[in-house]
Amino acid sequence: MARDPKINIIPLGGLGEIGKNIMAVRFGNDILIIDCGLMFPEEEMLGIDIVIPDISYILEHRDLVRGIVLTHGHEDHIGALPYILQQINVPIYGTKLTLGLLQVKLAEQEFDNKVILRTVKPRDTVRIGAFTVEFIRVSHSVADAVAIALHTPVGTILHTGDFKIDHTPVDGEVIDFHRFAALGEKGVLVMLSDSTNVEREGYTRSEKIVGDTFDRIFRNAKNRIIIATFASNVHRIQQVIHTAYKHDRKVAIVGRSMANVVNVALELGYLDVPPGTVVDLEDIDRLPANRTVLLSTGSQGEPMSALTRMALGSHRQVNIVPGDTIILSATPIPGNEKLVARIIDQLLRRGAHVIYEESSGVHVSGHPSQEELKMMLNLIRPKFFVPIHGEYRMLIKHAELAQEMGIPPNRIFVAENGQVLEFTRKSGRIAGKVTAGRVLVDGLGVGDVGNIVLRDRKQLAQDGILIVVVTMDKDSGLAVAGPDIVSRGFVYVRESEELMEVAKERVRQTLEKCAKHNIVEWAAIKAEIRDVLGRFLYERTGRRPMILPILMDV
Repeated sequence: MARDPKINIIPLGGLGEIGKNIMAVRFGNDILIIDCGLMFPEEEMLGIDIVIPDISYILEHRDLVRGIVLTHGHEDHIGALPYILQQINVPIYGTKLTLGLLQVKLAEQEFDNKVILRTVKPRDTVRIGAFTVEFIRVSHSVADAVAIALHTPVGTILHTGDFKIDHTPVDGEVIDFHRFAALGEKGVLVMLSDSTNVEREGYTRSEKIVGDTFDRIFRNAKNRIIIATFASNVHRIQQVIHTAYKHDRKVAIVGRSMANVVNVALELGYLDVPPGTVVDLEDIDRLPANRTVLLSTGSQGEPMSALTRMALGSHRQVNIVPGDTIILSATPIPGNEKLVARIIDQLLRRGAHVIYEESSGVHVSGHPSQEELKMMLNLIRPKFFVPIHGEYRMLIKHAELAQEMGIPPNRIFVAENGQVLEFTRKSGRIAGKVTAGRVLVDGLGVGDVGNIVLRDRKQLAQDGILIVVVTMDKDSGLAVAGPDIVSRGFVYVRESEELMEVAKERVRQTLEKCAKHNIVEWAAIKAEIRDVLGRFLYERTGRRPMILPILMDV
């Protein structure tokens, strides 16, 4: 008797965290990858630029990978591709704007390899290996977002991607209720659904609300308006341009990533710009302040962004002046709250009027709240349910919501990155675990900074470093010069001369003790210096600096 066919769903990122979304789906000898995003570093990841997923599993099975399908063009879904595509080159499927934004990212990274990009439209179906892949329109905070339905020999798997139910979207392209309902009617084996806003009751507000708020602010603003938002939020950019045109203001773009996205969106026809509305930044100073709008990057307080440099007075072309109205049209990504608060303080100090609370209507989320999640569950009525895209508490909350909607607890899987979910037509289980985790990107280095380096950086940041230099006689093993002590980030030597002199004496005593007991291995001598000096400094200061002994021979 033939066994039931099995399909594996393997999340490699995006579960128990916000960002780094990537999922592998395997049937037989065919693997399909959904999304490949990055995550911004947490506060304790000192010096790290971005975090990308560990794709060891994909590299181990690279011969089975048939393609990558993308749900939309946000960094947390496409941002890791410039790094991943250096190790694996397969066709990438996405909508026109999603691939346009990806090409911007590849150009920024000076990516030279030939990439196979295949453009799809909502309602398109594409055969990729054993999968028939269907793309379904959804609303989100970036245009051209889609859900993915994988039709397989085992059953249909629905990945909602990031979505919201917006009945009045800016581009008029409403979420494809008909297709979702038809899929639900036919039967969906597994549904994977966005959990970001599961803790919010009710419905997520429509993007149109932001346009109404902009209209009111533009009407009341007496001087220049500066709006910071995500560069990828083409709908928000469109509303800024329309509102500026309505109020006879000219728009200038500030920030490289914003300029790149606007250019791509214009080329691909996703922005409608009345002639003469967008002008060069160089020309904006010739216009009266009450006829200008600056559209900027920096809504997350990024240190090198245009808005941050304006706030600090270091931008070459734009200075904040009293009377400017500044709108932060975004909610801080978790972990960025302090950066954003610091920028708001700096802008206020310069006399600007800053509008930043979400309650003010200058930003709405692109993710579904509880009632929208319930509607999607009711439309699809999946046999099995897997909450995705959220921190662990969000996944648990979404699982509870699914139970309320009638899905039995034994058919709901709150998974972790790396767990292998195995489904047949009748059953589902966690069938094992593969390698999954974080790869840290620091400058040009990818993966060369790990936990030990981060621990050292943390210690250096907290307690500093003490370098002990001793010149030794190679034959006798006795010190002929030193010890000299260099302190960085621990104490200032001139102000702590007595402490440093006692520290030197302790090192001398340790060297004499080593010579007396015939300890000649330099590694052992260094360990003794570290132990003795570490205990002494902690007793005297309550601090544990990194101690780095350097022994030189003559």
